[in-house]
Amino acid sequence: MAPEPVAEPALKRLRESLSGEAVTPADAGYDEARAVFNAMIDRRPAVIAQCESAADVGAAVRFARENELELAVRGGGHSVAGLGSSDGGLVVDLRRMHTVSVDPEARTARIGGGATMSHLDRATQPFALAVTGGRASTTGVGGFTLGGGSGWLERKFGLACDNLVAVDLVTADGREVRASADENPELFWALHGGGGNFGVATSITLGLHPLPAMSVAFLFFPAARGAEVLPVYRDVLVSAPDEVGGGFIYLTGPPEDFMPEHLVGKPVCLVLVTYAGTEPGLRKAAGPLLGLGHEAEVITQLPYADLQCMIDDPPGLRNYWSAEYLSGLPDEAVDVFCARADSMIVPSNSQHILFPMGGAMARGDSGHPLPWRTAEWVSHPFGIWDSPADDERGRQWAKDARADVVPWSIGLVYLNFIGDEGEQRVVSGFGAENYRRLAAVKAQYDPDNVFRLNHNIRPAAPTS
Repeated sequence: MAPEPVAEPALKRLRESLSGEAVTPADAGYDEARAVFNAMIDRRPAVIAQCESAADVGAAVRFARENELELAVRGGGHSVAGLGSSDGGLVVDLRRMHTVSVDPEARTARIGGGATMSHLDRATQPFALAVTGGRASTTGVGGFTLGGGSGWLERKFGLACDNLVAVDLVTADGREVRASADENPELFWALHGGGGNFGVATSITLGLHPLPAMSVAFLFFPAARGAEVLPVYRDVLVSAPDEVGGGFIYLTGPPEDFMPEHLVGKPVCLVLVTYAGTEPGLRKAAGPLLGLGHEAEVITQLPYADLQCMIDDPPGLRNYWSAEYLSGLPDEAVDVFCARADSMIVPSNSQHILFPMGGAMARGDSGHPLPWRTAEWVSHPFGIWDSPADDERGRQWAKDARADVVPWSIGLVYLNFIGDEGEQRVVSGFGAENYRRLAAVKAQYDPDNVFRLNHNIRPAAPTS
């Protein structure tokens, strides 16, 4: 159904106020502009404001409020629930604001609100600097970082938001505000995990770390060997140095030259080991895993920016994800996790994932509203498939995979890993005490809950 059109005089005023463009259903390119990463999402905004500056963002926010249009904010468009779009509303589209400026001496990067991980990683790579980034190069830096920021380097450099230096925001009344340790410190605290609840991030400044070398090992086994291999991976990670990261993943064998023909299109398990260092260091750290008799491998030293795009999933597929954060991974949990792989959609792009926690992430600032960082493992069913006929099956598989490991759950969750799972799950992303504090910040900067298309924090009620 086509959205109710915005009155032409009002639309003309919006266009005149923007240095970017305002796209409507009547314009060429509308369908391309409204598409998001998850093909299950098919929303039709009344207006897409393709912003080129903070002033554009402010004008778009004010226009949405004046015309009573629901407001969505789009960076990378990777929200699995499609929260970067709105049926009949206005989308603040930040993708034109993707400039990244690196200061190699200060070891910082100032990142436009619409930049993706690829923009950031390619800008920092020439200086042998990096920061924890999303595991897909097309992920938007803004939503990723402000939601916490979990990635391959988190055990070495902490979460992305642990490296946050400053954020420039446009608030619900269209004002430009800066948050840092010295400016609006309570807002700055809230932005360490509170996501897009407090305004539109037009730029983010992150601290960077030296990363002179990066290495990775992909070790493939038939899926039937998963319950044998996973305990070895678990034991290696328990004592691994912070340089080691990665994941244990069930997936469909890819049609690559390195993959034996009998595993292509079949269920396989992948031991993925990342290493913030050279290939010899990787081989030493992964030693026990290299002797298990894998049937295919890729072991290489490569630029971090190249690693970041090695397992990108293509757009246009149907997605449903969830997650559960675990206090440990005893043998019983290993068996339960591995058994669920049997019902995953194969062949598809779906992945049944365990990520290790710990390291610098676990040692990060416990005052930030990210209490799940103390978990030892995260189970992350990552459902991706082609056909709408598989929607019910794919969603149910992810829900069942999450339910399987609830006996070992810490009851807290990283919200960037899940879609819309209800208000209580949002609270469990922060913990009840942090949620109350976040709600007070929300009441100060967005008392009318204009920014509600997100993992929403409701504004605290006014005190008498």
